[in-house]
Amino acid sequence: MTHYEWLLFDLDGTLSDPAEGFINCMNHALEFHDFAPRPADELTPHIGPPLEQTMAQLSGSSDEVLIRSMVNKYRERYGETGYVENTLYPGVAEMLENLCSNDSVRLGVCTSKRADFAGRILEQFNLRHYFEFVSGGDVGIAKWQQLEKLLAEECISTQALMIGDRHFDLTAAHKNHLHSAGVLWGYGSPQELQEHHPTYLFSSPAEICQQF
Repeated sequence: MTHYEWLLFDLDGTLSDPAEGFINCMNHALEFHDFAPRPADELTPHIGPPLEQTMAQLSGSSDEVLIRSMVNKYRERYGETGYVENTLYPGVAEMLENLCSNDSVRLGVCTSKRADFAGRILEQFNLRHYFEFVSGGDVGIAKWQQLEKLLAEECISTQALMIGDRHFDLTAAHKNHLHSAGVLWGYGSPQELQEHHPTYLFSSPAEICQQF
């Protein structure tokens, strides 16, 4: 078994379920810009990718000014109430506590969500102390670039495993020559994850503990 110095976790769809806040904030942004609100089943597949990609798809526009305005309006509500509308997946807190008892592994978060929002969510669930850092994204920054920066600044080593629920997490790892793991309790389908050849595929947080 490969030894990993670092386990890097995605946040949305991996540690916590953001669906309620995501849907409410997305519709807040859409309606403010005179677009019709969307039902939950149309919005939840967009959980995971950077917001600007989602806004471009939902609006059907490539206008950078409009996209930035929509992202800002989303974040306006998210910063006020949206981040609270998160639920922790069962078993996550226990998983992190068990992993932290292993002195040979270190934990970090790498999320497309803005770092301050991610930090608030982790604090809300009393999880922040488990992680040595929280790497957050912003408009125009892809997750693979976040990992590239973490490696370049020697915040992590090449013995890192990226763990997430969407193919973006897996491809970001592979682009940086890192191993990846998919989780099946989030928003990526088994087919989506398997197509990108993760080193591991976990069906529960407890399985991660058993592996490491």
